[in-house]
Amino acid sequence: QGTDIHPGQTVLEVGCGTGFFTLSVARLLGEQGTLVAMDVLPMSVEAVTKKVQTAHLKNVRVIQGDALNTRLASESLDVVLIFGVIPAPMLPMERLLSEMQRILKPGGTMAVWPPSWVNKTIVRSGLFTLDSKRNGVSNYKRI
Repeated sequence: QGTDIHPGQTVLEVGCGTGFFTLSVARLLGEQGTLVAMDVLPMSVEAVTKKVQTAHLKNVRVIQGDALNTRLASESLDVVLIFGVIPAPMLPMERLLSEMQRILKPGGTMAVWPPSWVNKTIVRSGLFTLDSKRNGVSNYKRI
């Protein structure tokens, strides 16, 4: 794994899609952790909800929502996963980054995959600093 995920943490998976990463992340977090799997598409939310129920995972909350306005509490998350979501041409990076910074706890991590031109944009925002790159995942610490 290339992320800073540890048992007991609270993690947001942005754009969970059909749940490709959801079950494995939930298992990494263990019973004491919480995964919030979010997607803007109702059919994705429905598909992931079924997967979570079938796997009997109690530590996952699947929600329909927009990453630009998550409605999650400020400084409530240890890690945000943005896997396979950016770069999306229609996604305003400034708004996304400020929302991710708002919901992460001080020192929290935003893990981004795949790396791309977006990495420079994230650092230039002044909201995050590159902490590490492992297994193709860029990990940024909230400033």
